[in-house]
Amino acid sequence: MEKIAVLNALREIGLVPVLRAESVEKAMALAGAIADGGVTVLEITMTVPGAIQVMRKLAEQRPDILIGAGTVLDPETARMCLLEGAQFVVSPALNVKTIEMCHRYSAAVLPGALTPTEIVTAWEAGADVVKVFPASAVGGAKYLTALKGPLPQIDLIPTGGVSLATAKEFLEAGAFALGVGSDLVNAKAMAEGKPEVVTESARKYLGIVREFRESTKKQ
Repeated sequence: MEKIAVLNALREIGLVPVLRAESVEKAMALAGAIADGGVTVLEITMTVPGAIQVMRKLAEQRPDILIGAGTVLDPETARMCLLEGAQFVVSPALNVKTIEMCHRYSAAVLPGALTPTEIVTAWEAGADVVKVFPASAVGGAKYLTALKGPLPQIDLIPTGGVSLATAKEFLEAGAFALGVGSDLVNAKAMAEGKPEVVTESARKYLGIVREFRESTKKQ
C-alpha cells in the first residue's frame, strides 16, 4: 500500500491500537479480537517478544489489517520491520535518522514528541504525523487543543490517556487519529477467555469516531 493510502486509512479509521502482549500467540489473539470489532489498524510494539514474527504472521494471514511497528527507536529496527510487513512506523520519541530511513522506503512515519519545539522539529524533519506522548501527563485533550491553536498544519495522534470516556474530547481537540492502549487492547480480558470484551470495545471506539465525523460534516 502506498504511503498516501496508509495515511488515508489511518485518518479514516481514526484509531491506532497499541498492541502489547507477552507472546506471539497472545499478540495474534489480541489482533484478531480487535479486527473482529472492525478496527483494522494495529501498532505492534517492539516490546512484544517476537514482535517481528507477529508482523510477519499478520502480513501473511491478515492482509486486511494495516500493520504498524511501534516503539521503534532506531533506523535499523525501522528497516527490519518494514521488510517484514510493517506499513508504518511509530516511536515514542524523535529520531531523525529513523524518519530518513522510512522516507527511503516511502513508508509513513509517526515519531513521538511532546513539547511544541519537539513537535515542530519532528514535522520539519519529515514526520507524516506526530505522536503526542504521553498526552495524559500534560493535560490530555486540553493540551492537544492548545497545540493545535498555533500548529493547525501538523497532524497529531495523542497517545496516553485515551479511553472511551475521553475519545470524543481528543477528537474535538483536533486529533488526526487516536492512539489507544490498554483501554482497548485488554490483555486481562483475553487472559480470562473473553475476547468479546475487546471486540466490543473496538466497536464502541469506531462508533465514537464515526459519530464525531458525521456530526462535523453536518456543521
